[in-house]
Amino acid sequence: MAIKRRPVSPRQKMINLMYIVLLAMLALNVSPDVLNGFTIVEDNIRRSTASTTSDNESMYRGLDAQMAANPVKVKEWFNRARQVKAMSDSLYDYAEALKRAIVLHSDGADGNVLDIRNKDDLESSTYVMLNPTSGQGSRLYRAINTYRTRITSMITDRDEQKVINHNLATVVPKRAGNLGKNWQQYMFENTPTAAAVALLSKLQNDVRYAEGVALRNLVANIDIKDIRVNQLSAFVIPSASTVVQGGKFSAQIIMAAVDTTKRPSIYIGGRRVSSDGKYEFTCGRTGDFNLTGFIEMENGSGQIIRRNFSQKYSVVAPAATVSADLMNVLYAGYSNPMSVSAPGVPLSKIGVSMSGGSLTPAGEGKYIARPEAVGKDAVITVTSDMEGRRVEMGKFTFHVRKLPDPTAYIAFSDEKGAASQYKGGRPLSKSILMSSRGIGAAIDDGLLNIPFSVQGFETVFFDNMGNAVPEISNSSNFTERQRNMFRMLSRGRRFYITRIKATGPDKIERTLPQALEVIVN
Repeated sequence: MAIKRRPVSPRQKMINLMYIVLLAMLALNVSPDVLNGFTIVEDNIRRSTASTTSDNESMYRGLDAQMAANPVKVKEWFNRARQVKAMSDSLYDYAEALKRAIVLHSDGADGNVLDIRNKDDLESSTYVMLNPTSGQGSRLYRAINTYRTRITSMITDRDEQKVINHNLATVVPKRAGNLGKNWQQYMFENTPTAAAVALLSKLQNDVRYAEGVALRNLVANIDIKDIRVNQLSAFVIPSASTVVQGGKFSAQIIMAAVDTTKRPSIYIGGRRVSSDGKYEFTCGRTGDFNLTGFIEMENGSGQIIRRNFSQKYSVVAPAATVSADLMNVLYAGYSNPMSVSAPGVPLSKIGVSMSGGSLTPAGEGKYIARPEAVGKDAVITVTSDMEGRRVEMGKFTFHVRKLPDPTAYIAFSDEKGAASQYKGGRPLSKSILMSSRGIGAAIDDGLLNIPFSVQGFETVFFDNMGNAVPEISNSSNFTERQRNMFRMLSRGRRFYITRIKATGPDKIERTLPQALEVIVN
């Protein structure tokens, strides 16, 4: 039987149009700095994943060598390692395919996961993951749960199991206020493309970590350290392959499987160097270089064995990295967390200073920056101690901005006595409204978590004739007149809290442009 559709009323059409406009406004309000922050996080995750993948591949190569040398002893654990690799690659590749699908939907056929153009697109992740007919969210949810169960069954260390269970959890936090959303809705509904890609990259990183833990458990069962070598090789082990100009190149030069009671002879450039295996020199110019030479050693029969070695290294000009942990700007009057590092330089030898504000150490490589004034750039200078002399590694300029406006809310305690916030968008129990003392304001966007002090606000009620009835409070608390108005509100009625004046840690008083709509239940 055909289903007859009800006509859409003009009022409902207007509500639908207002919802679309609201979504557009929300999209426009996504800060480019926040989206760029996701890109920075994505890059860091990608580098970490590459490093973990390299470590895992090294263990696989070791297992391959053990399998070739002793298949009877190694076969059981070798086969399990292949299973770990197969299921890890499957989930990793699936996450990569989802990233590509989201970016292609967001940027078009020429979309590139490594260079997302429409980072603030809120529709693509929702379409790819939650589409009723082709959405991948449920499949990803099941795949993660299956992988987590299988991979933890191969790990005996309970602490490692807890870490992996936490990393690959698919439980929606109760504190999230998700209004009954499932995991895939909580993760991907209306999520910007840049954020969705970062979330999937985080999943890939967690998969490679879990894979590595499982491999180490398997390797421990066959005692990979029990490998016996059957040949002699020369190795150069540098303390760092990249050296800052003016610094020293330091390396250990050894012959594998040598008798520790005998010292080999080491030759570089035709000249014999120290026999203790340590070689260092001062790097006077930048560029790519190659350290070559050979090692000679006498075997048990008195025969001289010679092995050549070669090690590439790079010498770079002094450089440093200074990054704001939250975004690429600093906020005046606020304690901005910063990270400072310099390649090839220990943190203990790095000096950091700041003009246009104050800079306070907060741990190794961590600082708290407090700029003086909005509009006045803050400059951070990094120096390092190079063999007793101070070398400037770089200057970094940050624009100083005013803290963004906070979000207002009605503070109350839930049935368990826990502090809660009402930010509108749903009915509020009249009993909760009457029990609340007043309103608060804070920035709580996932990056910043900053409370503000409310100085005053205005409530606007509407009588039966549609006339506005304002009531003013000169503090953060509801006045007695406002409470009397609350008592007279019937179910389904609403009022508005406007002209909210709030002051943040920057001591700047502002009037919030948004009104808080309260619907009485």
